[in-house]
Amino acid sequence: MPTSSSIKDAVRERYSNIAEKSGSCCGPSCCDTSVSDMSTGYSVQELASIPDGANLSLGCGNPTGMADIKPGETIIDLGSGAGIDCFLAAQKVGPSGHVIGIDMTDAMIRKARENAAKGGHANVEFRFGQIEQMPVADNTADIVISNCVINLAPDKARVFAELFRVLKPGGRFVVSDIVANGVIPDEDQKDMELWAGCIAGALEKDTYMEIVRAAGFIELHVKAEVDYDYKKSEQFALMSMTLQAHKPKG
Repeated sequence: MPTSSSIKDAVRERYSNIAEKSGSCCGPSCCDTSVSDMSTGYSVQELASIPDGANLSLGCGNPTGMADIKPGETIIDLGSGAGIDCFLAAQKVGPSGHVIGIDMTDAMIRKARENAAKGGHANVEFRFGQIEQMPVADNTADIVISNCVINLAPDKARVFAELFRVLKPGGRFVVSDIVANGVIPDEDQKDMELWAGCIAGALEKDTYMEIVRAAGFIELHVKAEVDYDYKKSEQFALMSMTLQAHKPKG
């Protein structure tokens, strides 16, 4: 099986190229979320409200639209890319709130910062880092969001442990991600293009939920699901899932 470093190198290379060439979509499974349907993507109004170049159509849902974000809250976006979800969240938290985007790709960080300057988003910052080891203090965020990114991480248990750490007690996450019905075959899991394309790293839905619970989260609620046609067979199929869960208050 591929190593963690080889997977991250493949992901970083792919998304660097997308950032530099303004490409779109993560892979054959994808999910262009630029549609007027809140269960699967962004509304026309949302897309019109963000800086040009912020939407690279890399997501598989609209976690920001489902997170019930309040003015003054602090939001962390995992794998923030060119910044679309950060800018939408920034509008909701207002000037008294704060949004932190985290991405491990230099080119994406540069692009997102350029977009923030274009849009005048003073309440948004972008930090270079990995979601398995976030450059964020404990108990920082009211909400953590992520859009089609956690499936790219080799160690998802570590991601959710970090997510738990950075959330305030009583805080919540809302993430859209790719999960599998059935097990991804070994030959697919060895394919770096399929890893970078949001396919090889997809966990079975039940396994994904078990990891979330093991990290300490409660009140798991699936807010949306969308089936994909990619490689439907008796062996496995892919779907997008938008999941919400809470960190206990105690």
